[in-house]
Amino acid sequence: MNTTVTQPRAVERLIAGQPTSDGAGVKLTRVLTQDLQRRLDPFLMLDAFGSDSADDYIAGFPDHPHRGFETVTYMLAGRMRHRDSAGHEGLLQSGGVQWMTAGRGVIHSELPEQSEGRMEGFQLWLNLPAKDKMNAPWYRDIQSADVPEWRGAGVLARVIAGATHGVQGAVQRDGTEPLYLDLHLDAGASFEQPLPAAHNAFVHVYRGAVQIGEQAVPMQRMAILRNGGDGVRLAAGSDGARAILIAGQPLEEPIVQYGPFVMNTQQEIRTAIEDVRAGRFGRLD
Repeated sequence: MNTTVTQPRAVERLIAGQPTSDGAGVKLTRVLTQDLQRRLDPFLMLDAFGSDSADDYIAGFPDHPHRGFETVTYMLAGRMRHRDSAGHEGLLQSGGVQWMTAGRGVIHSELPEQSEGRMEGFQLWLNLPAKDKMNAPWYRDIQSADVPEWRGAGVLARVIAGATHGVQGAVQRDGTEPLYLDLHLDAGASFEQPLPAAHNAFVHVYRGAVQIGEQAVPMQRMAILRNGGDGVRLAAGSDGARAILIAGQPLEEPIVQYGPFVMNTQQEIRTAIEDVRAGRFGRLD
């Protein structure tokens, strides 16, 4: 694999997330909002959460339905218990990943398994191709020790999905070809990642600051990268940085979202609502 970037992408714009709450009152920041879904197709949403106060997260996310997409939860700190109507259960812990394909429908809960201490991480919503939206639900817990890593000069890349510098990530997807890297950079360290020109991509900085071309990207900002070129090149500031780099193949299909359902038509949304009411979510038949 060629790891040299000769035509790096520039930053199109910076995004400041919107403070909000979800579930039973969990405080979070919605970084990728609904109005960016077309621009960042196939990604539908990115939430960042992080607090040392149990009051901000303790109520968690009680039973709620999903259909038509995948959720990728990456836990930086804390412990969260997952249960769902398809019979899956798992404990998501610091450094681990929970990858869930809602497919044709699942009802699940995500509840803290701690009453104090820090809870921090991200949840990404990844769209499914129309042909896969009604597939059977699927779930996988990936513990921190099982997340592949690549190390370079002053850089650690945790490879959640896709590949970097010859290291294959924990999950691969043919339809959307997602790349999901958690980058840890020492002061002044640089990193580059080849990207197909048509893939939509962004960088979210959650510690320190990075420089992408002429653009400084401070902490708690998302940089949407221009399409074109052959990849991205970034460098950490004087205090080092941590950032997630996410990219994927756009589906270029209609996106119709109603709360926890993401389909291609309004009729499919109506059917999803009827199926929830009829208790059909999560069945394996």
